[in-house]
Amino acid sequence: MVVAAVPAEVHQKKRNVLGVLVDATDYASATGQILAAAREGRPYAVTALAVHGVMTGVQDRAHEARLNSFDLVTPDGQPVRWALNLLHGAGLTDRVYGPTLTLKVVEQAAAEGLPIYLYGSTQPTLDRLVPALLEMFPALKIAGVEASKFRSALPGEELEIAERIKSSGARIVLVGLGCPRQEVFTYAMRPHLDMPLLAVGAAFDYHAGLLKNPPAWMQKYALEWLWRLGLEPKRLWKRYILLNPAYLTRLAAQKSGLWKATPAVPTGETVHSFAV
Repeated sequence: MVVAAVPAEVHQKKRNVLGVLVDATDYASATGQILAAAREGRPYAVTALAVHGVMTGVQDRAHEARLNSFDLVTPDGQPVRWALNLLHGAGLTDRVYGPTLTLKVVEQAAAEGLPIYLYGSTQPTLDRLVPALLEMFPALKIAGVEASKFRSALPGEELEIAERIKSSGARIVLVGLGCPRQEVFTYAMRPHLDMPLLAVGAAFDYHAGLLKNPPAWMQKYALEWLWRLGLEPKRLWKRYILLNPAYLTRLAAQKSGLWKATPAVPTGETVHSFAV
C-alpha cells in the first residue's frame, strides 16, 4: 500500500506545528474542501488534531510523515489553534473541532444526498449513533456501518474493506478508531477509496450520547482536557499529565528558535500493519 505524497502546493498552505503540518483553516473552508472531494469522487484524507494527536507525530517520525501526507489537518484543540497564531500569525478565532466538523459535513452530505459510511467504534455505540444522526438529519443516507474489530488487519484485508465501502455507494467515510489508530487506518485506506476519509476521534461517542461535551467556557480556555481527564482518569492521565507539558516545552523551543521542528517528509511508505 503506497500513498502518494501530497503536492508541494498543498503543503505551502500548511503551517509547521512541532513538525506536524496543520492547516490554518476554519469550519466553512474545511467543510467545503471535504464536500468538494466527495462530489468529485477523489481521495481526501482528513484528521482533526489536538495536542495528543500532534505529539503522536513528535514522538514517532514515521507517523509524523503519515500525518504530513494528509490533505487536511485541522486544529482540533485550542492549544493547536494558539500555536498556529503564535508561530505563524494565522489569526484564527476558533478551532476546528472534530465532532463539530463531523456534524457540519454530515449536515451538508444529507442536504446533497451524499451517502456516508461509518467505520469504527463498537456495535453498541453505532447502534446509538445511527438513530441519533438520523434524528438530527432525517434526509441523511447511511450507506453502511462497520464496527471496529479491535485487531490488526489481515493480509489483503484492506482491499476487502475498501470493496465493501465502495459497493455500499458511500461518498464519505467517517473513521472513529481513536488516535493514532484512525490516522494509520485512513493513511492505509486512502489509495483504495476515491472519496474523503475523516478521522473523527471521539465524535462517534459524543454524538451517540456516550460522552458529554464540557461547558463552553472550558472549551474556550483549552480546559477540555481537564474535563476528559475527570471522565476517564485511568485511560487518559498519561496523555494529559505527560504530553501537555511536553507540548508546551516544544512549542516554546520552536518559537524561540532553540529547536528547529523540521517536518518529516511523506515518503510513500508502505503500511504493513494497521488496526481495523
